[in-house]
Amino acid sequence: KAGELAVDAGSTVLMEGSNSPQVFTVLSGMGTRYKTLEDGKRQVINFLFPGDFIGLQAGIMGEMKHSVEASTQMVLCVFNRSDLWNMFKAQPARAYDLTWIAAVEEHFLGETLAALGQRAAGQRIAWALLRIHHRLRAVGLEKAGVVPLAFRQQDLADALGLSLVHTNKTLMRLRKAGLARWHDGQLDIQDRPKLARYAGSAPEPLEKRPLM
Repeated sequence: KAGELAVDAGSTVLMEGSNSPQVFTVLSGMGTRYKTLEDGKRQVINFLFPGDFIGLQAGIMGEMKHSVEASTQMVLCVFNRSDLWNMFKAQPARAYDLTWIAAVEEHFLGETLAALGQRAAGQRIAWALLRIHHRLRAVGLEKAGVVPLAFRQQDLADALGLSLVHTNKTLMRLRKAGLARWHDGQLDIQDRPKLARYAGSAPEPLEKRPLM
């Protein structure tokens, strides 16, 4: 660990195409990973939560293939990219944690592709809320069934390939049905089994996620 870095909401942490000498893990706060398309539109590809790794692509491939933006104020743990290989050699338990995080990220992206290709719009949103809630529970951010979720509806719409209007209407339907409520930066899953059935998925067992 080389230090800690405080990042203001709205700041770019890493830019697509950049070659940063540092990599990071999220100690607190939330952010988005996104790609900028040729027409200037933004495609959100994932959300960042405490425990997530930032900059592994640049550490392995030489440059970032996407950008990272802070959605809230964030505190990042800073590592020198040149020390990454030494960590794998000297700290096998930590290296396994890093590999675990990367594997989970890959699995999530695969699930996202399946959701975009096979689920109806309402099912996509229900699935995303379940996965995000599950992810935040795994790092101990749940209190009485509620987790913080400091994103915009537009971010969720961008991630799922939906319009903002459709996303808003679906969230209203889920709230009226007593399944899920996302309001004032808080997400409450009110009926997990029923929401999972609506999404066409099964509730997952909670696994403790390593924090680096």
